[in-house]
Amino acid sequence: MPARNTVTSGLPSSKVRYSKLASDDDGYIDLQDPHRTTTGQFKRSPPKVPYKAIALATVLFLIGTVLIVIGALLLSGYFGVQDHRDRTIPVLIIGILVFLPGFYHLRIAYYASKGYRGYSYDDIPDFDD
Repeated sequence: MPARNTVTSGLPSSKVRYSKLASDDDGYIDLQDPHRTTTGQFKRSPPKVPYKAIALATVLFLIGTVLIVIGALLLSGYFGVQDHRDRTIPVLIIGILVFLPGFYHLRIAYYASKGYRGYSYDDIPDFDD
């Protein structure tokens, strides 16, 4: 049985030249442009801002903050509730559970609005569907 010949690209690996990509390259190639830049048909549209989701995140953040403050004041004894101290811990737990998603989505919205790399409005769930 004859041995198989494996054909590679035809160039020895020592003659292949590599170059770094441009920092503004987003991976798209415009086939219409003779200079092969990304300014043609693959231009990205401006991001759609999910205003309803950001408003909901703000409401969750504020309600969670209020519940955490009230729970901390109840637990510290600022309000006189010596007979019902066991009711302060659930207020704190509910406050934390409401605060965390609001803070998380507000942080993503803030970083996306400032243009930080790796953050976009697509990471925030949209309720328009």
